[in-house]
Amino acid sequence: MTAMIMHSPQQTLGDFSLQPLRRHWRPHALAATLAVALHAGVLALLVAGWSVAPPAAEQPAVLRTQLVMLPPPAPEPAPAVVEPTPAPPEPVVAAPVEPAKPAVDPRLQAQKLEQAALARKRVEDKKREQLAEQQRQQHERQENDKRNREAEQQRLAQQQAQQQQAQRAEQARLAAERARQQAAQAAADSRQYLPLSKEAPDYPQRALDKNIEGDCTVEYSVNPQGKVENPKVLDGCHPLFIRPSLAAANTFRYQPRIVDGQPVSVPAVRNTFHYRIK
Repeated sequence: MTAMIMHSPQQTLGDFSLQPLRRHWRPHALAATLAVALHAGVLALLVAGWSVAPPAAEQPAVLRTQLVMLPPPAPEPAPAVVEPTPAPPEPVVAAPVEPAKPAVDPRLQAQKLEQAALARKRVEDKKREQLAEQQRQQHERQENDKRNREAEQQRLAQQQAQQQQAQRAEQARLAAERARQQAAQAAADSRQYLPLSKEAPDYPQRALDKNIEGDCTVEYSVNPQGKVENPKVLDGCHPLFIRPSLAAANTFRYQPRIVDGQPVSVPAVRNTFHYRIK
């Protein structure tokens, strides 16, 4: 209301005092009188010394900060040791007197002890039976495992023996086959270059004089004509028997070997001369 009076005093006075007085003079005489008095007082104050001044310009708000270094806090003094005052002795309270227990029947107590002992014995017996059953089952499993291992070992041994027997039989068959083939080949070779004539060597006179006996093996080749070629004496021949053995081998004649209808040479033919004094 004061601000309205400052901005427009005449309008306020005419609007709020004169017009209501003219309209409601009779029913509101007291209210109009008070309003007129109030406005008159305000007007007197305005005339006395109050003047309308322009509103001051608002200053912008400025926030200023300042760094202040505080000194380190002083160490707090050690608290004084206050010796505790001894507590007053606690009052001795007498222990409550337990009521006397009724007497226990010795026979009933003995019966209870006997029943407890029997129960413990039954529990221990049951534990022993369970332990024995576990041991028996474990022993059976071990025996079964042992029998299975032995059976497996026997099976493997029998299998190995059968394999070895089969291998030996196969080797024997192959050996017999090779022997048969060699015999057949030898028979065929012997038929192909059979000796036609062989002359015995002369016994050296010096060997007779010295009573020297021995054997001498000569190796040579039989050419397609059946004649001996390149005879030579093998080791173990006495020197006195070398010359007559070579001379006798050169006189040998053979039936030539025939392969595919053609005569061929036969290498590494051996003949042993036995020198004995009779």
